[in-house]
Amino acid sequence: MTTTVHDYYQAGWRDQSHPCPACDWKGDSRQMEMELHDEQTEYSCPQCEFPILIVQHPNLEQVKAAADAGNEEAQQQLAILAMAPRG
Repeated sequence: MTTTVHDYYQAGWRDQSHPCPACDWKGDSRQMEMELHDEQTEYSCPQCEFPILIVQHPNLEQVKAAADAGNEEAQQQLAILAMAPRG
Protein backbone atom coordinates (compact mmCIF):
# COMPACT_ATOMS: atom_id res chain seq x y z
CA MET A 1 0.00 0.00 0.00
CA THR A 2 1.28 3.44 -0.92
CA THR A 3 1.28 6.05 1.85
CA THR A 4 0.34 9.63 0.98
CA VAL A 5 1.60 12.56 3.04
CA HIS A 6 -0.82 15.45 2.55
CA ASP A 7 0.97 17.82 4.96
CA TYR A 8 4.52 18.35 3.69
CA TYR A 9 5.45 19.91 7.04
CA GLN A 10 4.25 16.89 9.04
CA ALA A 11 7.09 16.00 11.37
CA GLY A 12 8.96 12.77 10.84
CA TRP A 13 7.82 11.61 7.40
CA ARG A 14 11.38 11.71 6.03
CA ASP A 15 12.76 9.52 8.82
CA GLN A 16 9.86 7.11 9.24
CA SER A 17 10.62 3.57 8.10
CA HIS A 18 8.30 2.26 5.39
CA PRO A 19 8.06 -1.40 4.36
CA CYS A 20 7.66 -2.28 0.68
CA PRO A 21 4.57 -4.49 0.32
CA ALA A 22 5.89 -5.94 -2.93
CA CYS A 23 9.34 -7.21 -1.91
CA ASP A 24 9.67 -6.71 1.89
CA TRP A 25 12.42 -4.08 1.61
CA LYS A 26 12.23 -1.53 4.43
CA GLY A 27 13.72 1.95 4.77
CA ASP A 28 13.12 5.68 4.99
CA SER A 29 12.57 8.23 2.23
CA ARG A 30 16.27 9.04 1.95
CA GLN A 31 16.95 5.45 0.90
CA MET A 32 14.20 5.38 -1.73
CA GLU A 33 14.26 6.37 -5.38
CA MET A 34 12.75 9.85 -5.74
CA GLU A 35 10.73 11.09 -8.71
CA LEU A 36 9.76 14.76 -8.66
CA HIS A 37 6.47 15.88 -10.21
CA ASP A 38 4.74 19.28 -10.31
CA GLU A 39 2.35 18.66 -7.42
CA GLN A 40 4.00 15.77 -5.58
CA THR A 41 7.13 13.71 -5.11
CA GLU A 42 6.96 9.94 -5.41
CA TYR A 43 9.33 7.72 -3.44
CA SER A 44 9.77 4.16 -4.69
CA CYS A 45 11.41 1.00 -3.44
CA PRO A 46 15.07 0.90 -4.53
CA GLN A 47 14.79 -2.85 -5.12
CA CYS A 48 11.53 -3.31 -7.06
CA GLU A 49 10.42 0.29 -7.82
CA PHE A 50 7.03 -0.12 -6.09
CA PRO A 51 5.70 3.36 -5.13
CA ILE A 52 5.85 3.42 -1.33
CA LEU A 53 5.40 7.09 -0.44
CA ILE A 54 3.78 10.08 -2.14
CA VAL A 55 4.37 13.52 -0.64
CA GLN A 56 2.10 16.36 -1.76
CA HIS A 57 3.94 19.65 -2.36
CA PRO A 58 2.69 22.57 -0.29
CA ASN A 59 1.04 25.58 -1.89
CA LEU A 60 2.08 29.11 -0.94
CA GLU A 61 -0.62 29.44 1.72
CA GLN A 62 0.56 26.22 3.38
CA VAL A 63 4.18 27.41 3.32
CA LYS A 64 3.17 30.73 4.90
CA ALA A 65 1.06 29.00 7.56
CA ALA A 66 3.89 26.63 8.45
CA ALA A 67 6.37 29.51 8.57
CA ASP A 68 4.03 31.50 10.83
CA ALA A 69 3.78 28.43 13.08
CA GLY A 70 7.57 28.42 13.45
CA ASN A 71 8.55 25.74 10.92
CA GLU A 72 12.18 26.48 10.04
CA GLU A 73 12.09 24.77 6.64
CA ALA A 74 9.03 26.80 5.61
CA GLN A 75 10.72 29.99 6.79
CA GLN A 76 13.77 29.15 4.65
CA GLN A 77 11.53 28.44 1.65
CA LEU A 78 9.82 31.83 2.03
CA ALA A 79 13.22 33.53 2.22
CA ILE A 80 14.25 31.83 -1.05
CA LEU A 81 10.98 32.90 -2.69
CA ALA A 82 11.53 36.48 -1.51
CA MET A 83 14.91 36.57 -3.31
CA ALA A 84 13.51 35.30 -6.61
CA PRO A 85 13.22 37.88 -9.37
CA ARG A 86 9.68 38.87 -10.18
CA GLY A 87 8.76 39.36 -13.78
